Amino acid sequence: MTDSGNVKNRKPVIKAVLIPLVLIFIGLSYTFYVINYPQDKIVADFVSYSKVFNLLKQHIVLVLVSATAAVLVSVPLGIFLTRPKFKGLANIFISIVNMGQTIPSLAILALFVSVLGIGFKSAVFALWIYSLLPILNNTLVGITGVDRYVMEAATGMGMNPVRILTKIELPIAFPVIMAGIRTAATVNIGTATLAAFIGAGGLGDLIIAGNNINRWQIVILGALLSALLAILADYLMALFEKA
Repeated sequence: MTDSGNVKNRKPVIKAVLIPLVLIFIGLSYTFYVINYPQDKIVADFVSYSKVFNLLKQHIVLVLVSATAAVLVSVPLGIFLTRPKFKGLANIFISIVNMGQTIPSLAILALFVSVLGIGFKSAVFALWIYSLLPILNNTLVGITGVDRYVMEAATGMGMNPVRILTKIELPIAFPVIMAGIRTAATVNIGTATLAAFIGAGGLGDLIIAGNNINRWQIVILGALLSALLAILADYLMALFEKA
């Protein structure tokens, strides 16, 4: 029974480690294939390990900075808008944030280039705007979805509003809030490929360059690494949510 129990306990751990390793292996294998077996000299001259990993690092930084900034704004704002005195403002803020979502991502990038200039700042700001809505919306849904009988019981036990928020509302709403963060991060990884159009780097450089010089290996490399990064990020955040 003990051995059987140990095997069952190990299975989730093995799965948690195996899936990220498989995704990383696929990305490394295709990168190795393109660099060591290029379709022609143009691909050989254009792609290198240092270049690919530098673009990957730029992509991750873009997503991390924009998503972190969105969490730091959306979650406190969502908490603020669920307080009894300010619930009436929720629809106004959702409408304002939703306006940013209706504008095409490439148009937002182009719009803020004129204000923030070409490069990192404009890309992060555009990605930040795209991250706000899912996190804010899920924070509102998660907190307002807490059973009112639970809230009444907590109040009856003498818990103050701050303690109710930190001990009751946020823990119960956490899975819903985390789902919003996962959605925002995953969408941002894909949208960040457009940052290459304004000189912000990232894996989009490979896709755009490969398309411009008509080299399928480079296009697939950029697209594959972006897709694998999105899957990996979503999986790791799902593990964090369960933990």
